[in-house]
Amino acid sequence: MGKDVEVIESGSQNVTEYTAKDYTDPPPSALFDFEELAKWSLYRATIAEFVATLLFLYVTILTVIGYSHQSDPLLSPNADCEGAGILGIAWAFGGMIFILVYSTAGISGGHINPAVTFGLFIARKVSLFRALLYMVAQCLGAICGAGLAKAFQKAYYTRYGGGANEVADGYSKGTALGAEIIGTFVLVYTVFSATDPKRSARDSHVPVSILLSFSLYFF
Repeated sequence: MGKDVEVIESGSQNVTEYTAKDYTDPPPSALFDFEELAKWSLYRATIAEFVATLLFLYVTILTVIGYSHQSDPLLSPNADCEGAGILGIAWAFGGMIFILVYSTAGISGGHINPAVTFGLFIARKVSLFRALLYMVAQCLGAICGAGLAKAFQKAYYTRYGGGANEVADGYSKGTALGAEIIGTFVLVYTVFSATDPKRSARDSHVPVSILLSFSLYFF
């Protein structure tokens, strides 16, 4: 598809000018960008992805564990009315993503998720080396974040299964898998839409868009 253009008629001579919109389509990233390996910015971005994923897992796991403890029917007779609730957990996830994307977008792009990084790699938005480093950093950050949560709240972590998701009663594993696929699609689609060069020059609010999509995903 060609770029959108604006038609401007100027003067009495009916001279028509064509001006490009206020965005440019960036060229695709090189598959093997060896020059990138010599730049500190790549490793700084990788560290940012590691730290962001670590913080995300640490806070959200403890949020789920805290809610599980507050709503434990063995500890409270009114367990159904205690704690932040499912909506509160969803907002905790979305709020953390908002803060972390806002903080790291200018450094690494604020991926904080291997699915986002892989999608951007397939679209040639990042090189193979950057994609691999990001995904390794994200996985290590997730492991360290979960490890810190377990280290600080070992009893609750063990009692409530580390805040891991479970298939709700009345739903099959196939249905749960489908929900995960749809949720991940919505997340990656939102990232692509919010970072489209046709939007970024005017009305793109990337952190807010991802906050809402993440909150909806976990709700």
